[in-house]
Formats: sequence, structure tokens, C-alpha cells
Amino acid sequence: MKEKKVVAVNGFVAIGVAVILLYLGLYAFGHDHPLLGILAIVLVGVIASGIVVVQPNKAILLIFLGRYLGTIRESGFWWSIPFTLRRSVSLRVRNFTSAKLKVNDIEGNPIEIAAVVVFRVTDSAKATFDVDNYENFVEIQSEAAIRHVASRYPYDNFDQPGYSLRGNTEEIAAELARELQERLAVAGVEVIEARLTHLAYSTEIASAMLQRQQARAIISARKLIVEGAVGMVQLAIEQLQREQVIELDEERKAAMINNLMVAIVSDRAAQPIVNTGSLY
Repeated sequence: MKEKKVVAVNGFVAIGVAVILLYLGLYAFGHDHPLLGILAIVLVGVIASGIVVVQPNKAILLIFLGRYLGTIRESGFWWSIPFTLRRSVSLRVRNFTSAKLKVNDIEGNPIEIAAVVVFRVTDSAKATFDVDNYENFVEIQSEAAIRHVASRYPYDNFDQPGYSLRGNTEEIAAELARELQERLAVAGVEVIEARLTHLAYSTEIASAMLQRQQARAIISARKLIVEGAVGMVQLAIEQLQREQVIELDEERKAAMINNLMVAIVSDRAAQPIVNTGSLY
């Protein structure tokens, strides 16, 4: 099925014609012309059956004897094919927020995930005739797409190359929208936006994963501190030697490096010891 436009004329014109026919019918009955009067009244009924009122951002589908004739999209007061069955379809932008789904990511870790999908109907014929209930279809396909996308990526890649659900939210949202559009095209639905609204480890592993994240954060911080400390010690020794403040042999240089590294890298405040005599 594909949406097509049906012929429709201004409804007020049709009402005007119906009023004239009604007047002629009454006039015919009053002047002993009952057949003309009956014909005029029948035509008035035919005109009245073709009146259609279309609300803003809605479409009216016309069906005659099981055959789809077309759709009226323009809001207003219209007259179209009489004796037709009418179905109304909303063209407004809608939101669908999924429930919190429990899914295993690509590494097998159970996670909780939810998303919001913004969509609207672009083809009223497909939305009405190609699926049983397009709103229910959107909900089921959205949850299926969320599960599929979530199972293709890890929750967090911990600085490893590649996408992750937590670290690449924009890319994941774009892929979710693309997959949803492919699934919902059959229902004449356009996906405007799809975004994750909830993402977390499942309760049974949340504590363990939090400890893992904290450990990795501590390791990364320590690595950065050590790299900075090595650079600071190197600069200090080079400056002392360049300005000839003190002559450092290899043993004294090693002792100085040890003291500086301890003072910089230690997670507690260093306790200085004042040496009042020579080391030798």
C-alpha cells in the first residue's frame, strides 16, 4: 500500500448546493412534482454523506467497498466521495519511552537499558493497512532494536579502541535511529530521533563493576603521576648540573632521585629530614 491523494472540494460549496437542492425539492413537492422532489432529497443525502471534517495534523482515509480510494491530509471542511468508510490517522510527532530492558552486552555482562523514540506517521496507507496496529508495532520493534544494538557493543571499553554504550552515546543513538527506521519503514513511520534514557549495569554485578572502574581510575591516575614525577626529577637534576649548584656523583644522584620520587609520588605528605652532617 502507498498513500495517494483523493479529490476533495470545499465543503461549504457542497453545503450550498445541498441547500439549493433542498429548496428545489420542497418547491417540487409543493407544485405536484413528487418525483423531482424525491430526487432532490436523495441528492441532498448523497451530498451530506460526502462531508468530511479533517482536524489539524490528522489524515482521513476513504474506503469504499473494501477498496482504498485515497487520503485527505489538508485540515478543514471538505466534501469528497460519498458513502465511504473513513479512518483517521494522527500525523503528529509522538514519543515512545521504552521500559528498562535487561540485556547482555557483547561481553556477556547484564545491563539495564532504556530509550526514547520520537516518530511520526508519513504514509497513512501503510500505517493503516500494512500493519495491524502501528503504535503497537512501533513499541515492539523499538524494544527489539534496542536489544539488538545493546548486544553488539560493550558497556564500557575501558580506554580500548572501539565504540561502547557508555562512551559513544551519540554514535549509538545514530545507529539505533537507523535500525529503527529500517524496521518501521514498512509501517509508514519516520523516526525523527532515538536516544538512550537509561544505561546501567544490572544490580547483580553493579558493585563488582564499580570496583573495577575505580581500580582502573586509580591505575590511570598513578600512571600519570609517575610520568609527571619522572619528568620533574629529570628537569631538577639537569638544572642543578647546568647551573653547577652542586656536583652530583652517581650515588648522590641516585639518592636524590629516590627522595624526589618518594616526595612526589607518595599519596601522603612527605616528612622532610634535615641532614646536618655529611653523608661520608
